[in-house]
Formats: sequence, structure tokens, C-alpha cells
Amino acid sequence: KKKKKKKKKKKKKKKKKKKPASGGALIKGTPSQKAEGRMLNEGSFTDYYVAHGQTEPPSIPVVNLFRGEDDDDPNKKSLPPFPENEIQEHPLESNSHRISSAELRAQERMQSNLYEKLRHASEVHRQVRHHAQSFIKPGIKLIDMCERLEEMNRKLVGEHGLERGIGFPTGCSLNHVAAHYTPNCGDDTVLSYDDVMKVDFGTQIDGRIIDCAWTVAFNPKYDPLLEAVKEATNAGIKAAGIDVRLCDVGESVQEVMESYEVELDGKTFPVKCIRNLNGHSIGPYQIHAGKSVPIVKSDDVTKMEENEIFAIETFGTTGRGYIVEDLECSHYMKNFDAPRVPLRMPRSKKLLGHINNTFGTLAFCRRWLEREDGGSFTTNGMKGQQEKYMGALKNLCDVGIVNAYPPLCDVKGSYTAQYEHTLILRPTCKEILSRGDDY
Repeated sequence: KKKKKKKKKKKKKKKKKKKPASGGALIKGTPSQKAEGRMLNEGSFTDYYVAHGQTEPPSIPVVNLFRGEDDDDPNKKSLPPFPENEIQEHPLESNSHRISSAELRAQERMQSNLYEKLRHASEVHRQVRHHAQSFIKPGIKLIDMCERLEEMNRKLVGEHGLERGIGFPTGCSLNHVAAHYTPNCGDDTVLSYDDVMKVDFGTQIDGRIIDCAWTVAFNPKYDPLLEAVKEATNAGIKAAGIDVRLCDVGESVQEVMESYEVELDGKTFPVKCIRNLNGHSIGPYQIHAGKSVPIVKSDDVTKMEENEIFAIETFGTTGRGYIVEDLECSHYMKNFDAPRVPLRMPRSKKLLGHINNTFGTLAFCRRWLEREDGGSFTTNGMKGQQEKYMGALKNLCDVGIVNAYPPLCDVKGSYTAQYEHTLILRPTCKEILSRGDDY
């Protein structure tokens, strides 16, 4: 018996040797899993990332698949740079010189570090969402879906506190709920075949946030609604550019969106823009940086400017085209310009300290406060869990330090859809950072 045990131990040791060294060469594969989601582009593969040397399912942080400009690591010499994404020329006659201007190209070289962070965060977003597209199916619990997606996000971005991580909670708003819903602990909602779900999540590197969303539906009857919103978002992207007035982007979106109608159960509904939802500019650690991009005709003559980053998002609905706040709140965010208020409750002080250290001015949700790591293993280890925090959270909201963002709902019984991309207005062109082969 003793001899047999020794033999078994030897065998186990041999097996360990077979493991590939983590520093070894990347094995590039051929994507083979066709994306099945409705309104995802023809020729999209959920495992597209194996062509970059990623595993299936993904397990390698994206930073190890590409080479940064300042990388001195000799092992990375053979790696490609972070991929540049879809390029479009700026509209307007006054911008026609930009694409070929040597002077503006020189300006862009000065910004290469910023572009690299944005491309890095974008590639993480693409890989996470493609992987998610392989497991989002009817019957999945929304809380399980969000946690699986967020774990992959943390892994591929190489979560490191405020330096790198998730940009904001995973939105999975269903049907008449347009935005800002993620399950709280104990919410057992299950995704069904007839649901229309908006999946909206973010990644961030050094506070540079990529905000990008798509709509999941399984029943083909919703196709015209999804197509309307997808094409309206693309129209908004096409219309955006340096010196373009925000009202003109909104007009372009509305014209496309409202040219569609959808037939549901024998009744025809015009697709309407949700007029009080907007795209927005994005700043460092600031998801809404001050400029709003309307999705209907408006009188906002504010102009888009060089080097600004925008999330172009559009929402279509079969309802009234106007949302209100409703249902239990899950999303919160520290006010970017939070007032300095003396806090009397010790629990409020403790919670604010946790928010400052873990999330800063990035959005968070109640689920994350209840995780053992309190939202970031790097920052808190496994000692971050917040207990009996609701009174403190309400207090922080009441004094204006934290803002609550309840779900945004159209009329019950209606269906809403969303598509969104993040772009940067570079001096020579606009780069649609979050574009993928899926949408």
C-alpha cells in the first residue's frame, strides 16, 4: 500500500509539469462560436478574442495580450499595440482639412498615452461582452448574469482599486425599464424568452471610462425595435464631430428612430425616442461630465469640442417616450462636486470612507457593498463587506454627498431598447472606441 501511495504522488508531480508557463508565447486561435443574439452583426463570433491569444473562456488580463507604448518588458516586444478602433471623418466642411493635417497628427502623438488607456479599456469591454453574449440565455437569473459578467470584467481589466476596474454597475433593465436597474441581493428575477433587456456596463483605466450597451432579445418580433435603436445610435455617431451642435446630433437620431414601427400581438406601435434620456460627455472618473447629447430635436446649440469624449446612446420605446424614476434603487454615485458636510452618524462617516477609498466618484451598487471585498479586493481584501448600511447611505444621500439613481421607467407594458458607444473627437478624426464586430 505504501508503495502505491508513493507512485500516485509521483504521477501528480508529473501532471503539474505539463502546465504551460504563464510567461510563454500566446497561442492564437481561430474564432468558431457564432454569436446567436438578435441584431448582432453577421459574422460576429463570441470567441473573437482567441485570435488575439486569449483563452476560451477568457482568463488572461488584456494588458498581457497587447503592448503599451511605454512597455519595457522584453517579453512583450512581439505583441501588437492596443487596437485602434473604427475611424470616421469629422462632418462639416470646416473640418475637411483635419484628416490629412500633419500638424494635427503631431498633436495626436502628444495624446498617445490617453488613447492607449481608452483602447485598453475598450478591448476589455469587447472581450467581456462577447463572452457574456455566449451565456446570456432565457432562464438565467439576472443576479447570476451580472456577477458572472462583473467577475470577468475584474479579471480581464486586472482590477486594481481606483486605478483599473469596473466603470459602473451592470445595468440589465427589462422591458418598460429603460436604465439604472441592477438586481439587489435577494432579487431572483429570471430572464425570459419574451423579455427585452438592455445590458449596459463600463470599464475604466485610470478613470478613463468606456460606456457601451446593447439590447438582448430572443423573440424576433422585437427586431424592428432593436434595429431602430441600433441604426439611430449609428446615425448619432455619424453626426457627431468637432464644432457640431448638440441639437443637430439629436435631430439626426430622431429622424432615423421615428422612421420605424413595430407590430406586437397584432397592434402596430411607432418607435419613439425617449426624449428625456441623453448621451453625455465623459471626464476622468466622471461618467456624466456636463454636456448632454439629446436624442430628439432641441434648441441646444452647445458645440462638441476637440478631444472631448462622448457616450452616444439612444433609447427607443413602444410607450409614451418619457421616463420617470420608479422601483427600488440599486445605483448610487458620490456627487462629483460633493459639499463638505459635517456628518454626525459614525456609520455615515465609515460608509463615506469606504466609498471614497473603493469607488471615489465612480458609480456603485448595493450588491457591491455586500460583497466580502466591499467592491474591490485590491483596496479592502476580504474585509470590505458593509453591514446595516442603509441608514447611513440614506443619510449621505439626504445631505447631498451621494446621489441615488433609481430605475428609469416608461409606461408599464411598453418595451424599451438601447444601443450605446463611446467615441473620442481626436483632432484629425473621430474614433469609435467601443465598436466591435458585434454592433
